[in-house]
Amino acid sequence: MDAGLGLRPRPGAAWTGRRKPQGFPPATVPAARLDQNPARRPLVLRSDAGSRSTDPIRGASLKGLCCHKSAGMMGSGKTTVGKIIAEVLGYSFFDSDKLVEQSVGIPSVAEIFQVHSEAFFRDNESEVLRDLSSMHRLIVATGGGAVIRPINWSYMRKGLTIWLDVPLDALARRIAAVGTASRPLLHQESGDPYAKAYAKLTALFEQRMDSYANADARVSLENIALKQGHNDVNVLTPSAIAIEALLKMESFLTEKAMVRN
Repeated sequence: MDAGLGLRPRPGAAWTGRRKPQGFPPATVPAARLDQNPARRPLVLRSDAGSRSTDPIRGASLKGLCCHKSAGMMGSGKTTVGKIIAEVLGYSFFDSDKLVEQSVGIPSVAEIFQVHSEAFFRDNESEVLRDLSSMHRLIVATGGGAVIRPINWSYMRKGLTIWLDVPLDALARRIAAVGTASRPLLHQESGDPYAKAYAKLTALFEQRMDSYANADARVSLENIALKQGHNDVNVLTPSAIAIEALLKMESFLTEKAMVRN
């Protein structure tokens, strides 16, 4: 995404948790036009927000950034927070998992894993991220495992990548509360939902943590909770997390501009 500096909260903005922002167009999910081949339907993407002449983030424009991408473990809130940020900035929003589902003609990631394989899903995920990397003025919520492929980082590096870092205990409680049916990497095993979610999340995080650390900015929900006087990150609102993400984006862009100068 194109971005600049000088971000300041606007009274009444959506990320204050009060009402819809004034003066910003609603975030849109650009259309994905599909052909009739169920094996692989090429995505034709359009950014509906591309016609805006100015950014709500003002200052030095960093034209090399095409899009911001949120990374993080499953259940970390990438889609929810990403939609808030997109609406604040007047950008388009994409969920890469949803685009893969559309492109292969299968309605869920879990079913893609079952019908084909994880490798098949990852191949299509890389193609989606490649297509998105050529676009501007958008927010992308990636799948939790997108970071494990080096080729994906070549696409993600064309924008600013934010890692939503959520304690594994909190993630396991979230996932156990809603079930693991939509989480193909967690659903194969029987047993207590929390225990199996926590064990699998721990193993996945150990595999991915070095990749997550490649992100341009890290948003620690634990740190946000401490600042607000909470012991449990699950009480945080998506708006509070989005505010922290926007501040981290501003800090990264400021530092980048200072290095250039």
